[in-house]
Amino acid sequence: MIYSEILKKGSNFLKKKKIKNPYLDTELILSKVTNKKREEVLLNSNYKLKNKDITKFKNYLSRRCEKEPMAYILGYKHFWKSKFLTNKSVLIPRPDTELIVEETLNHLPLEKSKKILDVGTGSGCIIVSLLKERPKCSATAIDISKKAINVAKINAKLHQLENKINFVNMDIDKYKSYNYDLIVSNPPYINSIDLNRLDDDIKFHEPTLALSGGSDGFRDLKKVIIKSKKLLKIKGKLILEIGHRQKNQCSKILKENGYYINQITKDLSGKDRCIVSTKLQ
Repeated sequence: MIYSEILKKGSNFLKKKKIKNPYLDTELILSKVTNKKREEVLLNSNYKLKNKDITKFKNYLSRRCEKEPMAYILGYKHFWKSKFLTNKSVLIPRPDTELIVEETLNHLPLEKSKKILDVGTGSGCIIVSLLKERPKCSATAIDISKKAINVAKINAKLHQLENKINFVNMDIDKYKSYNYDLIVSNPPYINSIDLNRLDDDIKFHEPTLALSGGSDGFRDLKKVIIKSKKLLKIKGKLILEIGHRQKNQCSKILKENGYYINQITKDLSGKDRCIVSTKLQ
């Protein structure tokens, strides 16, 4: 079977199963199977596919029909300026989370050597992206999931940063290293009701541990805010990703714990997504 035939069959199959981007997904799957760039696959539509590759292609297609995210099928996701290994142990890096990187870089002068802590590092996409832009800084990345830490370590190695980031498999509550200049976190912040309303791609495939913020969505946000007060230097910055309806409550918790709110930034769809705050005392 040639590329153009299998692309047509694959995309029709995904379309019938109501998969959102059937054509793109099919092209990306064929690109993975043939180990060629997507453009190369499309330019060589008369190339013949080997039988073993047809079997692989059908296997990946079946996984996509089960609503498994493309990032897990492909094994990677682009984030900020780099490519990151992804699997079911970690949340898939999202464009909205690039806001954390953007805002953090605004508070990290290029020539300064600052001490950064990433709470709930997941794939390590935030901290790796930051250190690639600010090589003089040093960092610790913490996560309660041992499997997530293992993925983050691989990503650090892929980007030649394994000696620049100290990875710790621990709950933030038990962490006792102090004097950080800056703490970043994309904690789980989805409440129980919203968790059940998520798309099947997310609900049935991404780690619940990295999504669920408890009944009200604030369990982990509160924990990070309160603990960061102890871990940050005075005038240190705490930069958080939040749910789009959490701005007011999150601002209240921050103020009650002695933080000044510098700014709240909206994501690409105009929803409040990132809070930058400063520890005052």
